[in-house]
Amino acid sequence: MTTSPLRVPLPRASDEARRLDAVRRYRVLDTPPDGAFDRIAGLAARIFDAPMATVSIVDTDRVWLKAAHGLTGVTQLRRDPGLCSSAILHGEPYVVTDATTDARTHAHPLVRGDIGVRFYAAAPITTADGQRLGTVDVLDTRPRTPTDAQLDALQDLAALVMDELELRLSAIRTVAAERERRTEAERLARTLQRTLLPPALPTVPGLEAAAAYHTASSHEVGGDFYDLFPLDDGRWAFFLGDVCGKGAEAAALTSLTRYTLRAAAIYDPDPCAALSNLDSVLKGEYQGSDPRYCTAVFGVLQPLADGSFSVALAGGGHPSALAVRADGAVEPISTVGGQLVGMLPDPQFVQTTTRLSPGESLLLYTDGLTEARTADGSMLDESGLTRYLLSTYARAEDRSADGLLASVEALLHRLGDGVSDDTALLALSVPAPPEPSQEKR
Repeated sequence: MTTSPLRVPLPRASDEARRLDAVRRYRVLDTPPDGAFDRIAGLAARIFDAPMATVSIVDTDRVWLKAAHGLTGVTQLRRDPGLCSSAILHGEPYVVTDATTDARTHAHPLVRGDIGVRFYAAAPITTADGQRLGTVDVLDTRPRTPTDAQLDALQDLAALVMDELELRLSAIRTVAAERERRTEAERLARTLQRTLLPPALPTVPGLEAAAAYHTASSHEVGGDFYDLFPLDDGRWAFFLGDVCGKGAEAAALTSLTRYTLRAAAIYDPDPCAALSNLDSVLKGEYQGSDPRYCTAVFGVLQPLADGSFSVALAGGGHPSALAVRADGAVEPISTVGGQLVGMLPDPQFVQTTTRLSPGESLLLYTDGLTEARTADGSMLDESGLTRYLLSTYARAEDRSADGLLASVEALLHRLGDGVSDDTALLALSVPAPPEPSQEKR
């Protein structure tokens, strides 16, 4: 569908030129279909139980659809006022409960035409400097009144779209700069892969977090990943994993996996459900080709009144996390029995719970660590890592997440050439309470 001359005066943002500059900056217009944005539109439709949803970018005289769920064959629309073109004028959700009786929308082609839109809700896709590129919106052919929870979820999905656009812009800029210095394809892929890891972990009240990525070879691209991010209800989600293969394909799979887990957590943060969603996406994305799979562990942190954290953890074919208790014991938090994500017809994922009390830590790692070879040629394994932590970190004065990370990185340095695969590390710790005062009474 192509644009045609507008028949109705169109309201414009006061800084429309700057907004359009931002649209151009993200280089998203007229790009090919993308599964990540398609899934966001699908999630929006599921959350509202609506037949249609889109991820829309507002251009000069058209609304271009980066993703369209339930609107087959529609790629762009005229920039008529009332729906998306008007929604970007607002910094909060824009809702039309009955478009046929609403003066803002009753003349819009989607309302008057064959589709017969009656309900419309949109959340703006907003840059860090306040420019609204477009919307994530849902449409229905019957009047509706959305719930506050649905509108909150719609705003979260719009924020995810913005995160993805920022990530992709960062990757484009990084690759362009690297191309000037190097032409080797795998080097470019590694640069892209690094943009997929969080540049810094967020601050979690009452918790210390630290992460690192250890590269085994400067000539191969691995696929390890991790993330830590807030949920809407005061809880925090985290994940860590390792995709199959090396090279550019592994980097692309890492991007898909990390983004899918983040998006899945908005819809249902249950750890097993998040892994199941990822399993479905990998099978759908690579249907008819060689299977692409990964190991992963997904967890949810719930702060408790006494300063500790409840941890729900699900694993799919991934090594056990290790908890270092306040008394110095090192305890595996096992998800043994969880199966590979994206490989089997009906995989089983195993969930467990634990508690991190003040003075306790949790280490998550990929198998590049435990499959490393020691000086005698044997594999380090979980037992060797446990013995190492018992003899170093568990006895150290610094029982912080940074201290745990430093201890494991020292082990990787000691193993040297025995480390043949990339390793991702994520350390979480609950600070111990301060020592009681020893002042004389």
